[in-house]
Amino acid sequence: MDIEAARQQMIEQQIRAWEVLDPRVLEALARVPREEFAPAAYREVAFADTQIPLPCGQSMLAPKLEGRILQALELVPGNEVLEIGTGSGFFAACLVELGGHVRSLEIHPELAELGRANLRANGYASVAVETADALAWAPQAAAGRGYDVIVLTASLPVYDARFEKLLAPGGRLFAVVGQGSAMEALLVTRAAGTQFARTELFETSIAPLVGAPRPSPFVF
Repeated sequence: MDIEAARQQMIEQQIRAWEVLDPRVLEALARVPREEFAPAAYREVAFADTQIPLPCGQSMLAPKLEGRILQALELVPGNEVLEIGTGSGFFAACLVELGGHVRSLEIHPELAELGRANLRANGYASVAVETADALAWAPQAAAGRGYDVIVLTASLPVYDARFEKLLAPGGRLFAVVGQGSAMEALLVTRAAGTQFARTELFETSIAPLVGAPRPSPFVF
């Protein structure tokens, strides 16, 4: 397989085609060696338009979805970033390429170690990977002021406001909310104090965050 040709095809035919046009995002996705973060058995399809299986029943997000998320977050160098769900470490590496100082939480110890190893091996050892359940984690705001960016790489069946409370003024939270095949991707921005604005971005479908609450069933 011609790795560089496959990478360029991914960017041009998948990511650009899904309205990801920010040159900084496209350059970040081109620089991070996606194939090095995919499990060995799936490296030949690392650039395919699909989620890639990982241990513990998890998966790498599809490239075009990663591109849309990165574009929506509008990272600038020096942003303090909290990622929920390390996975293979690929998305955290992209956040670093965009200038983020990244703390990443992963509930599965095996995946946390995999993410750490992949990040170290590819020059992204600055990412602080912690083995933790984000729903039980004792919040530690960056530099005492909150995070500029928070991104959940798994969905919330029901929106959970605990994450937006960790944002700094002007901070942005990305979350996918809902169940089934038509979940809503949201960007939540902290204006000031306890004021938050929500923007609906697009529909998608990704696996739920481990342990996330589900909607109460209807009772007749």
